Amino acid sequence: MPLDRSREGHVEVLVINRPEAANSIDLETSQALAEAFDELAGESEVRAVVLTGAGERAFCAGMDLKSVKAGLADQINGVPGGFGGIVSRSDFPHPVIAAVNGSAVGGGFEIMLACDIVVSAEEALFGLPEVRQGLMAASGGLVRLTKHLAPPVALELALTGERIDAARAYELGLVNKVVPRHKVFSEAMSLAAQVAANAPVAVRASKRLLRFVLDGGDDASWELNRQLASEVLASEDASEGALAFAEKRAPRWTGR
Repeated sequence: MPLDRSREGHVEVLVINRPEAANSIDLETSQALAEAFDELAGESEVRAVVLTGAGERAFCAGMDLKSVKAGLADQINGVPGGFGGIVSRSDFPHPVIAAVNGSAVGGGFEIMLACDIVVSAEEALFGLPEVRQGLMAASGGLVRLTKHLAPPVALELALTGERIDAARAYELGLVNKVVPRHKVFSEAMSLAAQVAANAPVAVRASKRLLRFVLDGGDDASWELNRQLASEVLASEDASEGALAFAEKRAPRWTGR
């Protein structure tokens, strides 16, 4: 199964279980995550969710490139809640804590940005490399970056595709805690237990209000995001980026 689920008290644990593929998201995984979040949204016994990846290599490497080559990108992005079942799910009532056990790049970084609290391994790397592949970060990364970062920093990350390490991510306020890899999950569970011990109605209301304030104007941003993503995906550069990646060579951009 591409997604493992378990329950510890009032905390639901979701583990993306594709370590052989750096926990990248294919259609089956995106559907499983969407179904899980759909179900959990109406689950009164759940008071917090911990989301992590299997293994030590990656939290999530984004969309599975084999699925992209197979023409499944629109279906993967089109599940309820968007990519990974979470990136556009603005009304999910329970706090979601990301236990970032390894690299979170591309769509994996965007999934992390959609979470409420982040615990990172010291070795984790973060970034949006889409522009290097002829694409744009269309699963919320560009919408959310300027909410977390000063505009010049957000623009640098988005336009260069460079990765940053966990120390820099903490310095920029992208993650809440940085701990040794073997402590990432236990620290995330500890935070989840603290959240779950509080009054559920008050926690849900607090999250809803904070998200409402933080996400003000997001409807227009997401609409422009969809429009531009469609244009970029249909470009010759997008095709060249995928081909160059598969052939392990530098891309030859045409600007069309």
